[in-house]
Amino acid sequence: MKFSSQGQEIQQNTRTRQCLTSLTSLTSLTVKKQGKLCITEGGTGEVNTEHEVRQIETFSWNPNRPETSIRDKPIRTVLTKGVAGIGKTFLTQKFTLDWTEDKTNQDIQFMFPFPFRELNSLKDKKFSLVGLIHHFFTEIKEAGICNFKKFKVVFIFDSLDECRLPLNFHITEILTDVTESTSVDVLLTNLISGQLLPSAHIWITTRPAAANQIPAEYIDMVTEIRGFTDPQKKEYFRKRLRDKEEANTIISHIKTSRSLHIMCHIPIFCLITATVLESVLKTKQAGGKLPKTLTEMYIHFLVVQTKVKNIKYDGGAETDPLWSPESRKMIEALGKLAFEQMHKGNLIFYETDLTECGINVREASVYSGVFTQIFKEEKGLYQEKVYCFVHLSVQEFLAALNVHLTFTNSGINLLEEEETDSVQTDESSVRQFYQSAVNKALKSPNGHLELFLRFLLGLSMPSNQDLLQGLLTQTGISSQINQEAVKYIKERMNGALSPEKSMNLLHCLNELNDDSVVKEVQHQLSSGHLSKVNLSPAQWSALVFILLSSEAGVDEFDLRKYSASEEALLQLLPVVKALFISKVWKVHCYSCLSRLSGCNLKERSCEALSSILSSQSSRLRELDMSNNYLQDSGVKLLCVGLGSPHCVLETLRLADSLLSGCQITGTGFTSLATALRSNPSYLKELDLSYNHPGNSGMKLLSALKEDPHVKLVILW
Repeated sequence: MKFSSQGQEIQQNTRTRQCLTSLTSLTSLTVKKQGKLCITEGGTGEVNTEHEVRQIETFSWNPNRPETSIRDKPIRTVLTKGVAGIGKTFLTQKFTLDWTEDKTNQDIQFMFPFPFRELNSLKDKKFSLVGLIHHFFTEIKEAGICNFKKFKVVFIFDSLDECRLPLNFHITEILTDVTESTSVDVLLTNLISGQLLPSAHIWITTRPAAANQIPAEYIDMVTEIRGFTDPQKKEYFRKRLRDKEEANTIISHIKTSRSLHIMCHIPIFCLITATVLESVLKTKQAGGKLPKTLTEMYIHFLVVQTKVKNIKYDGGAETDPLWSPESRKMIEALGKLAFEQMHKGNLIFYETDLTECGINVREASVYSGVFTQIFKEEKGLYQEKVYCFVHLSVQEFLAALNVHLTFTNSGINLLEEEETDSVQTDESSVRQFYQSAVNKALKSPNGHLELFLRFLLGLSMPSNQDLLQGLLTQTGISSQINQEAVKYIKERMNGALSPEKSMNLLHCLNELNDDSVVKEVQHQLSSGHLSKVNLSPAQWSALVFILLSSEAGVDEFDLRKYSASEEALLQLLPVVKALFISKVWKVHCYSCLSRLSGCNLKERSCEALSSILSSQSSRLRELDMSNNYLQDSGVKLLCVGLGSPHCVLETLRLADSLLSGCQITGTGFTSLATALRSNPSYLKELDLSYNHPGNSGMKLLSALKEDPHVKLVILW
C-alpha cells in the first residue's frame, strides 16, 4: 500500500509496518542525522516556562556533552521531545523509509503513523480503534484484519503540540474493546494509557512545551533531540556550499554572533543562514556587511525569497523594484496570519484559520507555491490540506513585521488587550508602543513572546528599515527613541526579573546594537576585580551571557571568583544548570564542585540546587555545601531533590571545619534519612561532621548503614 507523510509517498510492503522497537537504532540515527540525543527515563519531566530558543541556548552551552545510551529493557511508550524544526517528523519519516525498505525492525508486523494534524480533522467523529485504522489504511480493511493482539504493532503519534483534541487522562471513560466506537480523544487516551491494546508500542513526538499533556506514569522512556552539534554545523555548511572559502567565511561569521550560533543548532536555520549569507557574499549587499542579528538575518531571508519570486515566478529582472503590489499583499496577509495564530498558540493552520485572516484556500496555495521557503501547504493521510510556516521563528518574525506595519501605517497597537482607534504616531506614542511590547513579553508566563520582541525591536532600527525599503515606510523613529528603548530595557533588567527573562532582554539590546553592559562586565572580568564589585542585576545577566558564550566553556565553577554570596549563586543559576545538567560529571571532578563551600548559602540556595538534583537531565555527582548556614530548613529543601528518582548524587558534604557546622540537628537528619530511603541507589558518601544529630539522629543514621537497600558506604 501507499501512504503520504508530509507530501512524500512511501511504498509499503504487503505488511503495513513502520519502526520503533529497536531504540538503539533511534539513538544511532539521531546522532548521525540530527545531532545529540539525550535520554532520560521515567516521565515527561518539568513543565517548560521559557521560549524554545532559551532551551536551545542551554543545550548549546556544552558542545561536547556525551551521549547516553538507551538501556535494553522492555518498553511500551516512548516520548521524543525537541523544539520546533529540530527534526522530530524527519526522524519518524526516516524510520518509516528504513522499515519499508527492509533495513530495520523487521520483527514489527504493523506500523501505523497518525500525525496529530490529521487526527484534528476527526474531532467531532466517532471511531473504534479498528475503524480508525481501516479509515486511514484501506489495505488493512480490504485484507479483513481486525485482530492485532497476535501481531507486533507500533503506533506513531507525531507532533503532540499540534493536537487540538481535548486529551483528558484524568476524566475519561475506560475503553478495552478495539471494536467499540467512541470519540477520537477518548480512543487516544485509552490507547496511550494502555487500557486499549496494551500489547501495542507507542511513539509520541512533541515540542517540550506540550510534553506534560501526557501524564508521566504512561511514559516509559523520554528521549530528546537537541539538534546539530558544532562539528555538524560545520559539516552542513561545507556540504551545502561548493565554495570552500565561502563555507569557511560563514562558519567563522556565525561564531561571532551568539544569537546566530544558538539558532544554528536547528537544521532549518542552517538552511536560512546558508541561503542568506551565500546571497550577501555574492551580491555584496549592504557594502558586504554580513547580518549579525536575528532581525537582520530574517530580513535578508525575506528579501532573497522575494527576489526568487519576482524572477522565477513573475519573469522579472534582477534590477526590477523588489516590492510589487502583489508581493506586498502576500507578505501583509502572511504577517496577519502569523500574528493571529501566534497569539492563539497555533503552528498548523486549517482552512477555517485562513478564512478568519481573510485568506482563501486559493490564495494560500499561491502563497505556498511562490514563497516556498517561507510558507508551505501539505497533504496528509486524510488528504486534508494543512498550512504552516517553515519554522516557528519565521512565523514570529512575520508576526512582528505585521505588528510593526500596522502601527506605523495606522497607529494601532495590536498588542493592546482592547482594540483602539488609529492614532497619530508621534514620538510619545512610539515610545509607549515599544515599552508596552517589552512589558507584554515580560508578563508572558511561558516566554512565547521573547523572540517576537527581539524581532519587533530590531525592526525599529533605521538600518533594518532601509533593508526593507519599499515594504516598510520610514517611521521617522529617531536615534533618541532607540536610545530611550535601550534605557528602558536596562531599567527593567535591573528590576525583579528571572535570570531567563533578563537574558532575553540582553538579546534585545543586541538587536538594538547596544553591547555596553556586556563590555562593562568583560572589563571587570579581565581585570580580575569582579569579585570586588557590586554588580547590578543587568550586569549579572551580562556575566551569565559571557560565561555561556565562552567557546572554551567553564571547566571549574568557583562561586567565590564572582562573589561568595547566595545572590551570586542565584544570579548565575543558568550557568550552574548548564554545568550540572548538561555535562556528565565524574567522581574525580570533586574540585569542580567544591567551590560552593563557605559562600553564605542559605535556604534559597538549597531550593535552587534541589531543582537541579531532581532534574531528569541532572548529572551532578558531587556537591559540597560545607561551611554554609543551611540549618534544618535548608536541608529539608535540599532533600526534596536528593530523594528524587532522577538524583544521581554520589557524594554530599555538609560539614564545617570551623566547628560551627551547618546547624543541622535531628530534624535535618530525619529529612536526610527519608530522602535516602526514597532514592537509595546512588549516594555513597555523606559528610555531616561537626553537626548536632542528637540521639534520634544517630539512631536514624545507624539504621541507614544497616539497610541493605541504601548504598551508603562512607558516613562522617
